[in-house]
Amino acid sequence: MTERRIVIAGTGSGVGKTTLTIGLMAALKKMGLVVQGFKCGPDYIDPTYHTAVTKRVSRNLDSWMLGKETVLDIFNHGSKGADISVMEGVMGFYDGRNPLSDEGSTAEISVLTKSPVLLVVNCASMARSAAAVVKGFQTLSDEPQIAGVLANQVGSEHHFNLVKAAIEQQCGIPVIGYLKREQDIEIPERSLGLIPSIERGELDPFFDRLGELVTETIDMDKLLEISVAPTLPASSGDSLFGKPKSPIVRIAVAKDAAFNSYYEENLEILQSYGAELVYFSPLTDQALPENVDGLYVGGSLPEEFAQQVSQNESMKRSIRQAIERGLPTFAEGGGFVYLTHSLSLTGGESFEMVGLIPGNVKMHPKLQAIGYREIKGCSVNFLLSEQQQAKGHEFHYATFHTEEPIQHAYETSGMRGTKTDGYANKNVVAGFTRFHFATCLDMVQRWIQACQHDQNRKGDDRNE
Repeated sequence: MTERRIVIAGTGSGVGKTTLTIGLMAALKKMGLVVQGFKCGPDYIDPTYHTAVTKRVSRNLDSWMLGKETVLDIFNHGSKGADISVMEGVMGFYDGRNPLSDEGSTAEISVLTKSPVLLVVNCASMARSAAAVVKGFQTLSDEPQIAGVLANQVGSEHHFNLVKAAIEQQCGIPVIGYLKREQDIEIPERSLGLIPSIERGELDPFFDRLGELVTETIDMDKLLEISVAPTLPASSGDSLFGKPKSPIVRIAVAKDAAFNSYYEENLEILQSYGAELVYFSPLTDQALPENVDGLYVGGSLPEEFAQQVSQNESMKRSIRQAIERGLPTFAEGGGFVYLTHSLSLTGGESFEMVGLIPGNVKMHPKLQAIGYREIKGCSVNFLLSEQQQAKGHEFHYATFHTEEPIQHAYETSGMRGTKTDGYANKNVVAGFTRFHFATCLDMVQRWIQACQHDQNRKGDDRNE
């Protein structure tokens, strides 16, 4: 049996992978196909574009964080019901965790999923030299299946024909199309603050235009021909996506324009362990949902929403009081920022946050931390013990400052060494690092148990 799937890879960052991926998705949708998007690596933003175009939740495939079996499990689960799966690469095709191996790279994902690869090449100021670039990617490893090329930033159809002839002669694979430069199709700056405009549909006309341009200059029939691949076997281990248990606890999850970046699998894993997820908005709701046994505040909290969340005093008070009463809480990324005393923006404005974590957060114009993290819990961490390890990713422009001694939540290790980070007490774990629950399922089990304990405590209080 066969199915259709394709990896859109790049020779490097900035060659136009996202533009072409979105355009191809839009064009495939116009052809009446059900399209499933995936993003290689930990990125939160590009999958939002995929979801907006395909109307199916895009998922991350990360071989460093998750390993082979989990990657296949997520891919098989996400692809159900789709006519074609389109995987957008990360960085350059061979770039990953280690410069001496393919670990964590798009190339590794293509091999694990046995997927054909379309290589995106920025052909500006090149003709025959483009063949040398493609030849280098073909010969570095014989494991990936580079099945075709997409030329980006070409000057004219004549320029494209020169590039096409050179690559096809020297590399023996088809160049299936191109996008011209100077077509006014640059994707708006990718930032966490852009996500709300995507979700409101403001970029739909842009997506439609991009799909039309792709259809004009890319051979979509050839793409479909290249994308045919053998059906993947089911992963050999237990699936993350077993039938959800009947809910035994209720966990409130912050989800709105300000808090919206979650790994979809994290939410589904919580449900599979018996959590009913109750969504609420820190922007507009007045209080936490009633009768909840836990709290999950992830997401991004872009600067543009700092004033609005700060002004919602009723919600901040509701969250602070619930946590102070013992509500088991996990906050990551923007959720961590939200629970601190204040957030200072790059323009100098400062806004009061929930006021639970003793410290303040300051935004900076430059990135302050990025990269994978191996995470080991600290003694007060009720979700992750000192004997356990999880994996995650850190990406933020903020720094946390406190003059009070605090208990750190965990110890993180990355390419630049090891550090203690985050904040924890008996019922709170919070920090900048974003966890993938599939890397340590015991975290979820411990959280459910803590929620049950809080549920019982509240029951005892009502009976007194």
